[in-house]
Amino acid sequence: QACFASLVSQDYVNGTDQEEIRTGVDQCIQKFLDVARQTECFFLQKRLQLSVQKPEQVIKEDVSELRNELQRKEALIQKHLAKLRHWQQVLEDISVQHKKPAEMPQGPLAYLEQASANIPAPMKQT
Repeated sequence: QACFASLVSQDYVNGTDQEEIRTGVDQCIQKFLDVARQTECFFLQKRLQLSVQKPEQVIKEDVSELRNELQRKEALIQKHLAKLRHWQQVLEDISVQHKKPAEMPQGPLAYLEQASANIPAPMKQT
């Protein structure tokens, strides 16, 4: 609240210099960060007490977090697989389109080359 109050306060709007405003805002932000650190410290201490008194609760929370992470990663894998299937289909469609003109020989020489490619190689006598 102090951070916002310093920004919208009539004292700052009515003609103070930029450096004074900046100093006031910096002080408010520093106070906010200090309070945030104190709050974080409080919750870390409570978490430590909980882990000592009920270690199974911490393990349950960890397992729950791991399950959520696995579900998130599984969903991401499925999303990537769907994209992969889509692009494989696109590539296959393009490949089929490019093969169709090649199947029809262009002139007698191309026909001969294609026909000779389909002849099996002679077997060697042993």
